[in-house]
Amino acid sequence: MKKRSILISLSLVLIFSLLALAGCSSTQETSGATEKAEESKEQVVNLYTNRHYDTDEQLLQSFTEETGIKVNVVKGDSDELIERLAREGKDTEADLLITADAGRLHRAKKKELLQSVVSEGLLENIPENLRDEENQWFGLTVRGRVVVYAKDRVNPSDLSTYEDLTNPKWKGKILVRSSSNLYNQSLLASFIEINGEEKAKEWAKGLVENMAREPKGNDRAQATAVVAGEGNLAIMNTYYVGKMLNSSNPEEVKVAENVGVFFPNQDTTGTHINVSGIGLTKHAKNKENAIKLMEFLSGEKAQKQFAEGNYEYPANPKIEPSELLKSWGEFKTQNINLSKLGENNTKAVEIFNEVGWK
Repeated sequence: MKKRSILISLSLVLIFSLLALAGCSSTQETSGATEKAEESKEQVVNLYTNRHYDTDEQLLQSFTEETGIKVNVVKGDSDELIERLAREGKDTEADLLITADAGRLHRAKKKELLQSVVSEGLLENIPENLRDEENQWFGLTVRGRVVVYAKDRVNPSDLSTYEDLTNPKWKGKILVRSSSNLYNQSLLASFIEINGEEKAKEWAKGLVENMAREPKGNDRAQATAVVAGEGNLAIMNTYYVGKMLNSSNPEEVKVAENVGVFFPNQDTTGTHINVSGIGLTKHAKNKENAIKLMEFLSGEKAQKQFAEGNYEYPANPKIEPSELLKSWGEFKTQNINLSKLGENNTKAVEIFNEVGWK
């Protein structure tokens, strides 16, 4: 009887030992699975972007090759992406937002969709005037909003400032897109910051009086209308001229070859510039990886590729513009922080409506 009890006790000990080992193994497997999941999570970053250029895709691929971090991209219209971020709230998968125009980046900030970034690399790479005052967004590429003129009808020596575009000598000669376009809103916002509301209103009113036609079309359409003889001057962004000169469409190339680029206000307040920029979303779930991508895109390698591939000026001052942009000459820029473009946007829209800029 005693022998039987001993056997039973040994059997129970063996059973409990096996169960303990199984439990330990299960815990280790669960722990291992969790670690693998965390490792997998760390190796992605989710990007919402309005940019649709081959250059960007190549840069994101290079980032993945260098870091092992996969970039998941959602493309869309800038305003729609901002509204999507607002709608998704804390449930958003987006870690980063890239969009055009400092005014739009400021709008995302005001909607509390972004957060401040602490990064010595970003502060070193991007000048103070090209980033948010609280480091919630950073410019990546720069565009100048310039005067484009018909080479066969306009002597560039007759051009000088944005203000001169209201001179009666240009009556019926100015082409520009709608006031609903954010590029124009930011242009006027810069004048509000530099010259005050009244002078900004005088300029907008004077430009309306000198328009060759009711505003319509995009920036490329303005250049096309200049060459077609509908007007002599157009206001447009520099990189569109570069894109047209290198277009696969021979008609666009022909248009671009027949217009000149003029940088206004070189002896006064400087030419207006704007950016395509990036911000870290408020609810980023891959924050560390997102900041790595921000630093990569602001670095010298990426900035050089932006400049060469998309005819934009680099935001990083260490990098020189492309040869095409150099051929247009160096230029002085407005001395304001681009956050002001967003801060003055509402007043700019009010002025446009008041003076009848459609």
